[in-house]
Amino acid sequence: MTHTHAALAPNAVIGIVGGGQLGRMSAVAASRLGFKTHILTQDAHGPAAQVSSSVTLGAYDDPAALDAFAKAVDVVTFEFENISADALDRLSKYCPVRPSGHILRISQDRLAEKTFLASSGVPLAPWCAVTDRTTLHEAAQKLGLPLILKTTRNGYDGKGQRRVYTEAELDAAFEELAPHPLVAEGMVDFACELSVMVVRGTDGTTRCFDTVLNHHWHGILDLTLAPAPIADVTAHEAGRLAALIAEKFDLVGIMGVEMFLVRDGSLMVNEVAPRPHNSGHWTMDACAQDQFDMHIRAVAGLPLPPAQRHSDAVMKNLVGPEDMALWPAILANPGQIPHLYGKKEARPGRKMGHVNILFPYGSLPGEWGIQAALGPLATKCAAPPATDQD
Repeated sequence: MTHTHAALAPNAVIGIVGGGQLGRMSAVAASRLGFKTHILTQDAHGPAAQVSSSVTLGAYDDPAALDAFAKAVDVVTFEFENISADALDRLSKYCPVRPSGHILRISQDRLAEKTFLASSGVPLAPWCAVTDRTTLHEAAQKLGLPLILKTTRNGYDGKGQRRVYTEAELDAAFEELAPHPLVAEGMVDFACELSVMVVRGTDGTTRCFDTVLNHHWHGILDLTLAPAPIADVTAHEAGRLAALIAEKFDLVGIMGVEMFLVRDGSLMVNEVAPRPHNSGHWTMDACAQDQFDMHIRAVAGLPLPPAQRHSDAVMKNLVGPEDMALWPAILANPGQIPHLYGKKEARPGRKMGHVNILFPYGSLPGEWGIQAALGPLATKCAAPPATDQD
């Protein structure tokens, strides 16, 4: 299915639900393309509100706030998933919503997401739905131990999940994680985590940025390497799977697709996020059109140019007070391109910004070269875990 809505004219208003850093960077991209942005948020001083044209303050489930917001914009998108798909449906009565509430309804529920992806022919890690103690123990028998037990909603940065190593731990994990149902996943012998940013326009044009490799630290993305140092055939297959998912969803906008590269060389999709994604931040300096530019183009019905990389890149997240203590050193390093999100307080585990480091096309260094480029920022990734199955 393709859409025939006319492209937005300059000075049209793009509504963004959510006031965080992804909304901030989307608003900046929209301004470069000549659009105004209007943010629906509960924080008048949040990252997105600081750079937007207008702000509606209100809860994401407040009918009055939703109606006032929708009447003031020409199209709606969103920058995070922990909102109500019903709210997006309400907004769609006034103007287009891209991506649609239908996609959000699937992607924000792990059980619905896995069911949809499996029915679309997308390879996944072994999984089972867990509705009660009986299905919990059946899942353990089928998948084997250890396994990972996850909530179906509100899981991000390693939250909402628990690894279960023994039969004795099953019931306690079931009680600890709520609400039910849950999803049980079998452990995958993977070499690394990969991700692809895929964008699809109103006319069905689909573009994929290069496949990248992600390192995590305590469940939070730490480093992204672009391009992923993997075989070309694997990188192409990752892009094919991302494009397939975008088509099956009838996506309009951008989506992050996370995958595991299994040690036998196969790929398994872990999860999708129908919005700009942390693992796409490298595009801000290594591509002529970054993920935010491409997302706004798709949402506005504009043409999508090829998603071409002109440089290799490493993206390093700045998390918590420890990384922010290095901000003066980052600013003094001409090889590190800083991006700060405007958050007031650097709490432990909170993403405060990121740094991109560029290398000539085709010359991404190995581990020691990357650590040398990171300088003091490399302290906690001297021996980073390959990834987390989250």
